Amino acid sequence: MIAEVWHTLIEPWQQGIDRRALIEVVLLGLAGGALGCWIIFYELSYATESLAHALLPGLVAAALLGLPLVLGGAAGLVVAALAIAAAARTPAVGRDTAIAVVVTALLGLGALLALSPDTPAGLGELLFGDVLGVSDGDLVLAAVLAVAVLGALGTLHGRLLVVGFDRLNAPALGVRPATVDAALLLLVAGALLVAVQGMGNLLVIAVLVGPAAGARALTHRMAPMMALAALIAVLAGLGGLYLSYYARTAAGASIAVMIVGVYAVALALSPRSPRTLRGARRRGRRP
Repeated sequence: MIAEVWHTLIEPWQQGIDRRALIEVVLLGLAGGALGCWIIFYELSYATESLAHALLPGLVAAALLGLPLVLGGAAGLVVAALAIAAAARTPAVGRDTAIAVVVTALLGLGALLALSPDTPAGLGELLFGDVLGVSDGDLVLAAVLAVAVLGALGTLHGRLLVVGFDRLNAPALGVRPATVDAALLLLVAGALLVAVQGMGNLLVIAVLVGPAAGARALTHRMAPMMALAALIAVLAGLGGLYLSYYARTAAGASIAVMIVGVYAVALALSPRSPRTLRGARRRGRRP
């Protein structure tokens, strides 16, 4: 019995392709889980999703031209930022409407290019990811991202807290909110550029927001939340790879499903969930 269980646990990692996927998932989970807590804290979930979708045309164009996807994604982000800024300057449009229109248009353009019958095979993977197809170069990028994000978050931790809790009085404490906002957005953009190659344009937001949302349901202290989010991301990624291997499902989608499942469990166990509050009242305790 024990031998069978052990064989089931180690069988997926006998092949190099699965081992590289595991390393990619761990690296992205560490970076995405920690960064996602600040994305939620600064209420940037919608902005992050918008940036992820908006860079799709750049990714497809880079693939068609034989250029590195990172360059194409970066160009896509620049074009999206300029288009949103230009549309938002129209008083009759408004910022939220401008973002929605520009992002929808860019996502549609990218999907049209990626799913066109005339495009080379494999471009559709930019939409849903191919974590099982990561190369050694992708692993290097993921490792650089993890080190850069975790290092930057450690350096900016105090400033991020100051701006997040008291933006108006932050300048009096020597912290410039605009600089902190720009640094956080740069980290988000960098994470998207790297993570989108493994998770795909439509699923990358799950890695950046899902684990952090689950961690926030269980704790509101930032340091434990970041550690818990990173752990959730790694474990959900591992579970998703097991699900993909044994159920023969798409790896990226399987990871996203596991993340959503973990979030649902965390929400049910949250100290502020209706179920927990009712149980506390029955026991005569304050929640």
